[in-house]
Amino acid sequence: MARSRRVAGFSGLQVLGIVALTIALTAGLTWWIARTYLWPTAFEPVMLSESEQVRLDSKLRALGIDPSASGAASHPTPPPAVSARRPAPARDETPSEWLRPEPYAESGATREVGLTERELNALLARDPDLAERLAIDLSDDLASARLLVPLDPDFPILGGRTLRIAAGLGLSYSEGRPVVILRGVSLMGVPIPNAWLGNLKNVDLVREFGGGEGFWKTLAQGIEDVRVRDGELTIHLRE
Repeated sequence: MARSRRVAGFSGLQVLGIVALTIALTAGLTWWIARTYLWPTAFEPVMLSESEQVRLDSKLRALGIDPSASGAASHPTPPPAVSARRPAPARDETPSEWLRPEPYAESGATREVGLTERELNALLARDPDLAERLAIDLSDDLASARLLVPLDPDFPILGGRTLRIAAGLGLSYSEGRPVVILRGVSLMGVPIPNAWLGNLKNVDLVREFGGGEGFWKTLAQGIEDVRVRDGELTIHLRE
């Protein structure tokens, strides 16, 4: 009978192995939770290739933004003489070349603004406060964002920790107007209840708030079309 009990039970070495395995699994799970939820690693900033950077710089110049403002300040280019010839397109001009006397005209001007997901994240990477804290994702009719928010060490309970916030915004165009829908917001991986979001989850914000005068109506009136596809955002502006 004693022999049967020894065979059915565990030996001392087996018990020691089970205890060691339990400790290892517990330590690994604790480390994963701490790294994922309490001390998440920073996002890796997007680095564009040379050809991607050239395309982004051209888009920024077309919008009147100097992509290399710091470099332009240290190496100023003298303004060119006024010429009667047709000027080069804005996207091929430096800021100093663009700054010249010229009658205002909208003919031939582009009304389309298009940026890829990588370009958006590369622009964020230029801001030291956002480079490793905010990441944008573009998929079909959906723009998503992930944000890391470091808390002050004196903050109650979670002081010194980093909050993980994620949100999704539906973007499309239908029935002659843009459609903007809050898909949801999550905190530390837990979706925030709709009631805490003011019952705005899955609500078309333009339809809901664009009836009267204000931001949403003005925004909708200025947009001809908006499209979000996998990795790309395109907006057409009205005249």
